[in-house]
Amino acid sequence: MGGHDPDRHDDDRAALADLAAAARAALVREIELTGAWAADPVWREAFAAVPRHLFVPYYYVGVVGGYERRWGEHPDPAARERWVRGAYADTPLATRLRDGELLSSSSQPSLMATMLTALEVEDGDRVLEIGAGTGYNAALLAHRLGDDDLVTTVDLDPEITESARRHLAAAGYHPAVVTGDGARGVPGRAPFDRIIATCTLSSVPRAWLAQCRPGGRVLAPLATGLVVLTVHDGQYAEGRFLHTPAYFVPLRGTGGAALETPGLGAVPRRARDDDLFRFLLKLTRGSLDPQEAYALWEREDAPPRERYGITVSGERAWAWLDDPDGPYAWPLAG
Repeated sequence: MGGHDPDRHDDDRAALADLAAAARAALVREIELTGAWAADPVWREAFAAVPRHLFVPYYYVGVVGGYERRWGEHPDPAARERWVRGAYADTPLATRLRDGELLSSSSQPSLMATMLTALEVEDGDRVLEIGAGTGYNAALLAHRLGDDDLVTTVDLDPEITESARRHLAAAGYHPAVVTGDGARGVPGRAPFDRIIATCTLSSVPRAWLAQCRPGGRVLAPLATGLVVLTVHDGQYAEGRFLHTPAYFVPLRGTGGAALETPGLGAVPRRARDDDLFRFLLKLTRGSLDPQEAYALWEREDAPPRERYGITVSGERAWAWLDDPDGPYAWPLAG
């Protein structure tokens, strides 16, 4: 007779929930194999518990000529299954597009696990996340800490914070979700023990140091790497990059993305195409021209990311190779 069959609807939901649980367990096994949380296996439990599919009710997959939207309420059961499986793939998911430009995404889960482990969160820590995204990262933090009030996440876009708040509530988490400029931090919720950014910076906002307890850690994407700074006081922080490459959407509200580097023509193609050379180029933008960067890269035998670091001292901030007071140091833009 047709019409709506509530039993079939419930069966569909149960099947989808079972598929999500199996896909989540497979994702946890996949991340385990990368060694991402080897230094702090407690994160395994958070990734096993937090349902990522609730944070990406729809997302976009690149196809020839543009993007295809996958969503959880699609009328076709096979399409809903594709949505669930995709939600638990170890890949970044495009969640917000405007005129074909990516505004927001859910990061690759194994990279999130690497970042959260490197943050070295301890029980009772107050954590500030810059860039709310879908809310998934804030949920992982809230689960790990066991206290929603210890977690604050901030984003400039009210649409993003509103949907993050909705996703978090659906998954049973209620951290503080704040709409505002992440570069200013959230002074009303400070002080923080840990600050983690999920958007690329050109420099380190001084407001973060002022809002971080002495001995706290700041982890942020910068150039195409991840720098981990130890905060000594509101004026001084220092630390090195992790070995991991990281590509994120730029922090909005503090200037747009940097332009492509001119003058690469004289640099050999093997360097131009090398990830570590491109990292050095981005890190020294405005200080070294490409030929100077190439000469350094050759002389130092293509240094990996972990040989580089950042120091912030008062109004000055600089990147360095091997030693903050050594011969290779460059002022940071911004």
